[in-house]
Amino acid sequence: MSEDLLHIAPWAVLTCVVTVIALWLLLKVFERHLGISLALVSVVPLLAALGFVVAISGFMFTEQLGWTLVTCVLVGVMLVPGSVLIGQQSARRTLAVETRRAEERAREQSHRELIAWISHDLRTPLAGIKAMAEALEDRVVEEPVEVSDYGARIGRESDRLGDMVDDLFELSRISSGALDLRLEPLALNELVGEAAIGLRPIAASRGVELDVDLPALVGMGSGREMERVVRNLMVNAVRHTQRGRKVQVRGGTDESATWLTFTDGCGGIPIDELPRVFDIGFRGTTARSPVAAPLSPGAGLGLAIVRGLVTAQAGKVAVHNVDQGCCFEVSLPAPALVAPAG
Repeated sequence: MSEDLLHIAPWAVLTCVVTVIALWLLLKVFERHLGISLALVSVVPLLAALGFVVAISGFMFTEQLGWTLVTCVLVGVMLVPGSVLIGQQSARRTLAVETRRAEERAREQSHRELIAWISHDLRTPLAGIKAMAEALEDRVVEEPVEVSDYGARIGRESDRLGDMVDDLFELSRISSGALDLRLEPLALNELVGEAAIGLRPIAASRGVELDVDLPALVGMGSGREMERVVRNLMVNAVRHTQRGRKVQVRGGTDESATWLTFTDGCGGIPIDELPRVFDIGFRGTTARSPVAAPLSPGAGLGLAIVRGLVTAQAGKVAVHNVDQGCCFEVSLPAPALVAPAG
């Protein structure tokens, strides 16, 4: 017995050392592949055990060695596919968990940035209102014309605050899933026409031409929400279009969708900023932000609201650069074709 142990012991130690080193090296090489790593954990010890048996048999192929080889092969056939499958499932679960964590971190960061942006934007009109109110209260301003001007400015700043509150309320409805929309056929050309009537005087005061040329367009949507979408996009286009250029609104339809395009003269959006245009709080570079009066600078929520409302109506919104500007495209499902009676 002692002689057998002395014969086996060196091979056993050598086998263990080689197995540990080989397994460690292979796991380092394939550390990013969980399925392969689990398969190696199964296969390497089996190969080591087989090598151990061959070594202690004096490298002679005996009947016992044959049965050992068959046993190792059968064990490997059973273990390796299972190890690979378990590894793939674990990798998918790990990836899903990491993806959820990344999304949660992104949402938290977005919320923090939104709070910071809104806090800053709210302070500006509030500070102006407070300063003008104190000036009126202390009678620093007494001339009727100046008093009237201060009153008008306070009114404009109050309207700006109201717009911000409306945007926040709309965004909260979108984020919380509280939108309960009833989709129905909408005459989009009429909806755009009504929005253009209100914006044309403002566009003219900024030296911007508002060119609306639409055929009769019908899409499936919610009237109130689509009014908000159209106004946000038209205001955004007029706000960023340079003096002397035009904003064009066009549209079309086919059997599956109805779309509207809003093309401005902003000079274009940098390529690296295009994917972020619809993000909450995004305002772009100062090159796209000329003096905004009488359209006050937004809080960076308008286009985020557009994306949320369009998506809630089973539609799509996208943006791309065109010559001297950019084009926002909104598409809604076309009304289902109804077969005539009889």
